[in-house]
Amino acid sequence: MQITPSEAAQLGPLTWLKKPAVDGPPAQRDPRVVERVSEMLRDIERRGLAAVRQYSEDLDGWTGSLELGQDELRRSGDQLPADLRAALELGYERTSRFAAAQREHLTDFEIELADSVVCGQRYVPVRRVGAYLPAGRFPLLASAFMTVGVAKAAGVPSVLACTPPSGEHGAHPAVLYGAYLSGADRVFALGGVQALGAMAFGLLDEAPVDMLVGAGNAYVTEAKRQLFGQVGIDLLAGPSEVAVIADETADPDWVAADLLGQAEHGPNSPAALVTTSEEFGRQVIAAIDRRLATLATSEVAGPAWRDFGSVVVARDAAQAAAVSDVWGPEHLEIQTADDDYYLKNLANYGSLFLGRWSTVAYSDKGIAGTNHVLPTGKTSRYNAGLSVSRFLKPLTYQRAAKEGTAALAPAVERISAFEGLAAHEATATVRIEHIGRHSGAFDGTPAVDRN
Repeated sequence: MQITPSEAAQLGPLTWLKKPAVDGPPAQRDPRVVERVSEMLRDIERRGLAAVRQYSEDLDGWTGSLELGQDELRRSGDQLPADLRAALELGYERTSRFAAAQREHLTDFEIELADSVVCGQRYVPVRRVGAYLPAGRFPLLASAFMTVGVAKAAGVPSVLACTPPSGEHGAHPAVLYGAYLSGADRVFALGGVQALGAMAFGLLDEAPVDMLVGAGNAYVTEAKRQLFGQVGIDLLAGPSEVAVIADETADPDWVAADLLGQAEHGPNSPAALVTTSEEFGRQVIAAIDRRLATLATSEVAGPAWRDFGSVVVARDAAQAAAVSDVWGPEHLEIQTADDDYYLKNLANYGSLFLGRWSTVAYSDKGIAGTNHVLPTGKTSRYNAGLSVSRFLKPLTYQRAAKEGTAALAPAVERISAFEGLAAHEATATVRIEHIGRHSGAFDGTPAVDRN
């Protein structure tokens, strides 16, 4: 989460207690990754399933069956500790309930714009979705809730899921149980570029998917980038990000814990604090140092904080909000004396966590109900996280009766004639001449009062 010179000029003077040690965004496209992904996708498209199986063997050491049966999915929960299984079931229930509420608030409608001229909109789900469920260094057990489950809540008829092979059993049982709970129609032990290529090119005894969703490593992200256009995608997620806006009323140790909670996602995961209290900012830095001394994942979180961590002091709440909106963080926590001010005034973030009792991990694990597939790298300026609406197409329609022709055709004639599009003009002319030009037709009177 960098601030460019032009952005700094707009923000005004800031006091930096810690700047990122690495100058530049953490998720630039690696030319070697781009080239390798291009080679693999071309090969998969040319050789089909044979190439997919070869990459699965070469890269993941997997030679077993690619598809996991429904019985195996059902039994996957039996391999889990009872408390973990219960926690996953709770996460699925909360996430699916929130997604269902989102769907209920997206309603079809019709409006009569003129006599006998009706326009409407229907929310129609995409037909086929491919979900990637990562299971790398840290398997993200709630990913299926956010992708498969939300797609199903949107009404998607067919959802395939791919997750990297893991050991002798084909895939991580907790990831499989999440896919089972979420209602995946078919699940495959298949990872990386080969998984996305297989789903996009229709190589799994299925037609090609219409949309690919889910997070992954740099190769997965690059594959989604290159396949976009042939299929739709949710978003291009970079390293996980967190920012906290906090003042002296917050607990510096809690803020430190929350910053490190996202920094441990990877050594290039940015974590940033903007505060209106310099003393508080220094207390948070000291608390982070203390926590890193004993943190089990310090080999990941430490470099992330060292290279991409930020602490900046703003002069007031307005400037703090402005700094945050420039960062546009994936996750944004607010721990201040006036959290509602920030709720009303912030515009750029993936998901917002209000108050000291709200932490990002609640959403990460699916327990809070909101989605954790969120925009990174400042793309929250124009993009939002994955939700039911992403799987729905708001399709419009029009119905004009004979009686509505006079309200439509004459104006279209005039516009088309001015543009020089004679065939467009004729489509209106044949209709208005059929009913006859009469006093109810468009007479050139403005429909909008411009005074």
